[in-house]
Amino acid sequence: MPYDEISDSYLCAKGKKITKDGIRRVKSRTGYVSEKTLYSCKDCAGCMYKAECIKGRNSKSPLEERSKHFEVAKAFQAKRIESLKRIVSEKGQLLRMNRSIQSEGAFGEVKWNMEFRRFLCRGTENVLAESILLGLAHNVNKLHSKIQNGHCGEYLHPLKVA
Repeated sequence: MPYDEISDSYLCAKGKKITKDGIRRVKSRTGYVSEKTLYSCKDCAGCMYKAECIKGRNSKSPLEERSKHFEVAKAFQAKRIESLKRIVSEKGQLLRMNRSIQSEGAFGEVKWNMEFRRFLCRGTENVLAESILLGLAHNVNKLHSKIQNGHCGEYLHPLKVA
């Protein structure tokens, strides 16, 4: 649906205006307060797109009596656009490429070779301790493999001089 910044409203497929109803603030368990803008269409009667437009099939009122309602977190959308710009930039593409070269192999090895699928503990500190132990086990396996193959003191790739 196209958004009109001037009137702070959306336009539905049939051309009706979906206007702002208010703002809802929700506080999470961590104390973060998110602000969501509520939008609704006043008249959805007789709309041929109603079945595709209105989500939620578990309402007690029939579809004919319902109208379009949704909420938008504008701060989240702004952060999302900003993040997308960083990701598709040239620097972001280089960082993603290097990340896949550097760390994804280690995660794949831990998941496949060590058959690690989920953490056994609960809680931040316990998960951190378990991940540190997992990292140590991965490094010991790498060291053992280097010793067995006689590759101690060698680098996988030659070091580049700046």
